[in-house]
Amino acid sequence: MKKVSSPILLLSLPFFLFIQAQTYAKEPHQPAHWSYTGHGNPAQWANLNPEFETCAKGLTQSPINIQQAIKADLPSLDFQYQETIPSLVNNGHTIQINLAKGNVLKVGEQQYELLQFHFHTPSEEQINGKRSSMVAHFVHQSTDGKLGVVALLIKSGAQNKAFSIIFQHLPKKCETITVENLKLDLKAMLPQNKTYYSFSGSLTTPPCSENVQWMVLKHAISLSPAQIKAFKNLLLNSSLFEFNFSIIFGFWSSPFASRYLGTAAILRKKSGVCSIASKRFL
Repeated sequence: MKKVSSPILLLSLPFFLFIQAQTYAKEPHQPAHWSYTGHGNPAQWANLNPEFETCAKGLTQSPINIQQAIKADLPSLDFQYQETIPSLVNNGHTIQINLAKGNVLKVGEQQYELLQFHFHTPSEEQINGKRSSMVAHFVHQSTDGKLGVVALLIKSGAQNKAFSIIFQHLPKKCETITVENLKLDLKAMLPQNKTYYSFSGSLTTPPCSENVQWMVLKHAISLSPAQIKAFKNLLLNSSLFEFNFSIIFGFWSSPFASRYLGTAAILRKKSGVCSIASKRFL
């Protein structure tokens, strides 16, 4: 059963996490609009709004090219994820999967709550100069407001059943979908080997805030060519573009690499003009 609500202003930084409601506006009803191409592209982000100046002046900006990582005994990633009913959002920049509370990631003494995950194509981060076909960013927040993002690299290969629900119900631009009685098995989305690269970086979209802890899983999972194509086609059909990744800000040899395994009915709502945000997402 389909239900369409009256339009509301939604959006977002596709990079991700809902931290707080806040409108970035040059003047009333004209929020600063950023993009990946054309006007408002990454080279212009810092000039769109004074609050975006970190995009140009930041010292630890992401994404990066990871190479010559230093081996270190990093704490294992303890994913205490549950099966959950997702809300799928097309926010005008990416497909974002919003989740209910209860999915926890423990990294040593630090505990994070999973807020949402979203996709980029190709991957924003590079490993030795190479991008993956896609990447999923799992955005977490600790009780003291610290952000931890797990990057799950995606290569073209066999069809992935764990992601099937998402790719069978991709929302159109500015649309939110809730698939009733269907749950995502979040743990099944992750690789068995959870070794990872770790570094301190930033949001990859405005306002490009820093002090974000990145954990890039070294082992990719696969999606079928049809699943990857469905996501790319959605970007094109939403009048977006054929990619949604930011520029590389540096070639770092400083990320640490872990040496050990970690522990191991449809409701549709139109979101209005979602390309000008009234909410902040990572």
